[in-house]
Amino acid sequence: MAKQILIVYFTWSRNTRKIANLIHKEIGGTIFEIQPEVPYPSSYNEVVAQAKKEIQAGYKPPLKTKIDHIESYDIIFVGSPNWWSTIAPPVATFLSEYDLSGKTIVPFCTHGGGGMGRMISDIVKLCPKSTILEEFVIYGSGAGDAQAKVSQWLLKIGITQ
Repeated sequence: MAKQILIVYFTWSRNTRKIANLIHKEIGGTIFEIQPEVPYPSSYNEVVAQAKKEIQAGYKPPLKTKIDHIESYDIIFVGSPNWWSTIAPPVATFLSEYDLSGKTIVPFCTHGGGGMGRMISDIVKLCPKSTILEEFVIYGSGAGDAQAKVSQWLLKIGITQ
């Protein structure tokens, strides 16, 4: 039986959306953008300051939309920019609002120089009964070779053949 795939992501600068779309193009499934009820400011400096405060406080912003029938998905790709060495607060909200026990979580991350930071350990804390596969990490939007890198990673972790 084919595995049901969900690709969820939060994006501020559109980099994470680009990677989510590259994954979707390769494997299909359902794609879903995590959106907070109150959008983040468009100013980079303002969003950096707000994100720092939210992360330090452990704040999980309410989300605008929900996913119906999360239980029907087997594999959930979770994309986030690296904000202050961890997942963006809306991603933390998503991971804590659903019971992902028994699901396979496949993290992917865009960053501006910080790599994954502590994103994996924070995902593990929020999804202790999930299987976490090897993450995909890319600087910015990955420039021209992002599709090739995504393809190599999907092959390496056994999603594609």
